[in-house]
Formats: sequence, C-alpha cells, structure tokens
Amino acid sequence: MNTPRGRALAQLTSVIEEYRQHADIARLLEALQAMAEATPTDELFDAADAHAAIPEVLGPLMEVVVAREPQHARALVRLASAYWLSGRGPETVGELASRAIAADPSHRGAWHLWALTETEPRSRMTRWLQVTERFPDDDLARANLADNAATVGTAEDDPVALKLAIDTFGALRRTAPHPAQRDALDKAIDALRNRR
Repeated sequence: MNTPRGRALAQLTSVIEEYRQHADIARLLEALQAMAEATPTDELFDAADAHAAIPEVLGPLMEVVVAREPQHARALVRLASAYWLSGRGPETVGELASRAIAADPSHRGAWHLWALTETEPRSRMTRWLQVTERFPDDDLARANLADNAATVGTAEDDPVALKLAIDTFGALRRTAPHPAQRDALDKAIDALRNRR
C-alpha cells in the first residue's frame, strides 16, 4: 500500500468509508474532485477499479479524467457506464460511447454502450449486428443481437429478423459450454421457429 497506486486506493477507500458513515453527497463529490485532480490517471484508474460498482464514485472520478484527457477512450467508457447505471439516459451515454469509439475504434465496451443506448428496437438490432460484425467472437454482442432480432421479429412479424434471431441463437448454441445454456438456447430457437 506504500506505492503511489496503493496510496491512491487507500485514499479512495477512506473517502468512500467516510461517505458511508455520513451520507453527505456534497462532501463526497468535493473529496473525489480533489483526489482525482491530484492523482495521475493510471493511479486513479487502479483505485477506481476497486470501486467500479459504485457509480456515484466512478462517475466523478472519470469526469476529471475526461476533462483533462478528452480522448481517453477507457475513461469515456467508464464515465458512460457510470452515467448509465445512475440513470443519465441514452442520449448522454450514447454521446460518450460515440466519443470513445472515435478515440479508439477497437474498444469493445464503447461499441456495447453505443448499441445499448439506441432506443428504437430495429435500429438497436442493426447496431448489435454491426458490433457482431466488428467483433465476431463476442458472445455477449451475439446474445444481444439475437434477443433484439427476436423482439423485432415477433413484434413486427418480420421473418428476416426472426431468421437472424434463430441463426444467431443457433451459432451461440453450437459453442455453448454448459448443458443448461444449450437447453435454454434450444427453447428460444424452438419458440421462434413456432412463430414462423
């Protein structure tokens, strides 16, 4: 804990513990701002990683990083995730995800957030298709594509979307490592085939 990274983590942990005792959000934000401004980005990420599940902590830390490094893709994605978890909405999160993609087109998390924030079902399906084309081995993206295609196919009685859902679930089924996953995928495929 005597390394700079260890000190940053200890400092952040102390700030969070104080917040948990007093529940004073203004004091938390002030302490996070001061800490983030005084801590180099790499050390800040290491500390933030340990508390990444707390959006009211992660968001303010990443706001400082994005302010000083506007093209930092990882910080943009972390900020977008924190905003999404705290209910900031698809427009704000989508804009951050798009900035992250522009900064680093290979950042998978940015693409996931970009697809997730599309509010129109058919367009969201199209975005997930784009993500799967860019990252063909991304099972999470393929599962989202299949789910969104199934939604569009059933809601709009669209045979092309239904076929896309069935084919994508089938591809996931072929690589599923666990029997329970294969069974669930078989049920989804059967249900969609019966819709056709």
